[in-house]
Amino acid sequence: MIIDCIADLHGHYPELEGGDLLIVAGDLTARDTLDEQGRFMGWLYNQDYRKKVFIAGNHDNILRNTNPFGLNDKLPIGDAWTDINYLCDSGVEFEGLKIWGTPWTAYFKEMNPECMAFTLNYGCDTDDWLAEKWALIPDDIDILITHGPPYGILDLTDEGRCVGSKSLQMELFRRLRPKLLVCGHIHEAYGIEPPGGIVERAVNCSHVNEDYKPVNKPIRVIL
Repeated sequence: MIIDCIADLHGHYPELEGGDLLIVAGDLTARDTLDEQGRFMGWLYNQDYRKKVFIAGNHDNILRNTNPFGLNDKLPIGDAWTDINYLCDSGVEFEGLKIWGTPWTAYFKEMNPECMAFTLNYGCDTDDWLAEKWALIPDDIDILITHGPPYGILDLTDEGRCVGSKSLQMELFRRLRPKLLVCGHIHEAYGIEPPGGIVERAVNCSHVNEDYKPVNKPIRVIL
């Protein structure tokens, strides 16, 4: 199966190659407006994949606060949307693969205080409160989509600090064994995790770099 992964679009909507499954891991717009959310949905609709799934990120306040399109894991809205699912602590199955999406991120001090959607522990050094969100993830998922990375996996900032979620890292140690972990959020950590870690495959697929320039290509995975 051809899976393309992209995150942190921040209003940049490239034309993609097409394939079987498209995963978009949050931070969908540049200014978090209703018009831009509609533009994102139009872009997503036009991408040539048999299934498309997306989650929100910490910049997606409009989805956190109002959910303007009534999005849920039961998209479609009519026959035209049968290939799209919005996941928010929810899952979908595609071609035998169980996919789970969750938008939550762990706070770190460099985050913009105006961009805290799905980040509830503002100013707090621990993310233990997130454990209740990770506990919702089924044991047998094949693909896990999170906006923020786990601690120690594709979460290294330019300052040389790992800022991912320690409570998510613990869930991966204890019980979760996804075939693929897809995340974003830390733009400068774009790339593929080397083999041999606690996750079989992991990608940080941020489309923009730390200067919000759309320089990173989607990451293609074959499962």
